[in-house]
Amino acid sequence: MNGRRSDAYSEFIATLKEKNDIVEVIGSYIKLERRGYNYWACCPFHHEKTPSFSVNAAERFYHCFGCGVSGDVIGFVKEYENVDFRQAVQILAARAHLEVPTPDNRSAEEAAKKKQKKDRLLSLMRDSARFYLNNLYSGRADAHLEYIAKRKLQPTTVKKFGLGASLDFYSLPGFLLDKGYTREECEESGACVKGTEGRLIDAQGGRLIIPIINNMDEVIAFGGRLIVKSDRAKYKNTRETILFDKSKSLFNINLIKKLKRAGAIPSLIMVEGYMDAISLYQAGFENVVASMGTSLTKEQARLCKRYTDNVFISYDGDFAGQKANLRGLDIMRSEGLKVRVVPLPEGLDPDDVIKTSGEKGYRDCLDAAMPLIDFRIRSAKRKYDLSRTDEKRDFVREALSIAKEAESATEREELLKRISAEADVSLTALQRDLESSPAPAREERPVRKEDGADGERKAERYILAACLFAKPYASDSVLSEIVFRDDTLQRIADYLMENGGIGKVRPSELFDFLEPEGELSEVLNLDYGDNLDGARAEKYYSDCVKLLKKREIIDQIAICRSASEQAQSREERNEILARCNELMKKLNQI
Repeated sequence: MNGRRSDAYSEFIATLKEKNDIVEVIGSYIKLERRGYNYWACCPFHHEKTPSFSVNAAERFYHCFGCGVSGDVIGFVKEYENVDFRQAVQILAARAHLEVPTPDNRSAEEAAKKKQKKDRLLSLMRDSARFYLNNLYSGRADAHLEYIAKRKLQPTTVKKFGLGASLDFYSLPGFLLDKGYTREECEESGACVKGTEGRLIDAQGGRLIIPIINNMDEVIAFGGRLIVKSDRAKYKNTRETILFDKSKSLFNINLIKKLKRAGAIPSLIMVEGYMDAISLYQAGFENVVASMGTSLTKEQARLCKRYTDNVFISYDGDFAGQKANLRGLDIMRSEGLKVRVVPLPEGLDPDDVIKTSGEKGYRDCLDAAMPLIDFRIRSAKRKYDLSRTDEKRDFVREALSIAKEAESATEREELLKRISAEADVSLTALQRDLESSPAPAREERPVRKEDGADGERKAERYILAACLFAKPYASDSVLSEIVFRDDTLQRIADYLMENGGIGKVRPSELFDFLEPEGELSEVLNLDYGDNLDGARAEKYYSDCVKLLKKREIIDQIAICRSASEQAQSREERNEILARCNELMKKLNQI
């Protein structure tokens, strides 16, 4: 939340945290195992085999020693449910049977207005979905039901995805206006648009309706499929709104979230359209999502990453011959996803494969999925006529540039063998050309220097960690004697001093005013194993204090020497040099 909260609201947040035991809340989402004083699990925010996600019951915060994510009970719900602070508070308030008060500040008023507007639009979209659903079984949607039967969709599937029918262009606007929604709300939701004569019309008029639902089970948009031949687009989404951003959305993510709660998801299948997703789901491939025709984005990749590390890209059979969205696939790889591309028979999409070959036919396609780098070489080959010498050379040049990006020598060798067979070029020649070709361009990243400043930052973190976790060798006086160069670390020190010092502050309190990542995460990382305990830890703490005290004195000496050079008189210079000598003695005593 922005701005300073009112005292009443702050008290409510404190009560909310008290009423929602962090172990019980997190344990309702993931399985926790108690080890010593803490509870452990595999991190729900990145995929790992060895548990590094720790819940500190006494201090009421969680922290992952693998990816660095951390926070309090509100932060966990916010991250896991992918909601904002306000929504996380509402979820926890409902759990504890508490009523959420309204903060009395301007930003809160603006947030309340925005929430009210969003809630109205969500209500409108929910009512629209019910309207479409009722239409489907009204006796007037024979064409829509005929299309559903043609696609071989079962009644349970139709119900699962909430499919509906738009019968014309004017029924929906009239229905929504009669329910009390304004013209502006009808347009802002995307459900309606203004017609040529200024009259509101159904944005999906005459189509089969596919609700697009987010991971909070909220209808945020509609997809529409034409059921009669027309020169209009076959598929159409309602426009982007404050509810719907296509680049940040995936169709069927609501059911994926439910699937994840039932157990780990080994992989996701990414298809282009909602009908492919629905068809695969009905065939038993419940781990399917659809990008809805958009180029794959970083936000979609990160959304996938929340549920699995492995993604199968299963676009239609012409995908490899088109200008394949390799950049989008590379984005998914750059986000830490293992990407494989599913080869489909030429001209067929996933739904076609299910219709013609059933579940086994599509399973065979999945089993034949190829790594992204192999797919890139396959796509390169389709661009060239290898019967022509010049085009064969171009293919070899492009294929070698791809092979050079292979992560291992074994993978490179396998790719070279494939290129050799495809282009009828000797393996020896390809190996020679590969070695002489320039390395692929890579994104330049700044190199972190391990210098004195880095050691000083580590010392600052260690001192604060020892104080924050109330280690017996830590001292309140150190907090006032040392100037912490990083703003976040200084704020932690100030908060400790202002609130009673060591042993008087819970680490979870820091999440009320600091971002959980960055320096706060680095400090929390130190509360692991015996980093802060034992004689060695006490010795290291003492060394850190000495290092930072010396730093302050050395800086003061440098200032004195600079001032002496600028002195206007002998007397002034002598005074400054005497001060320098005192500082040197103090430095030697540390």
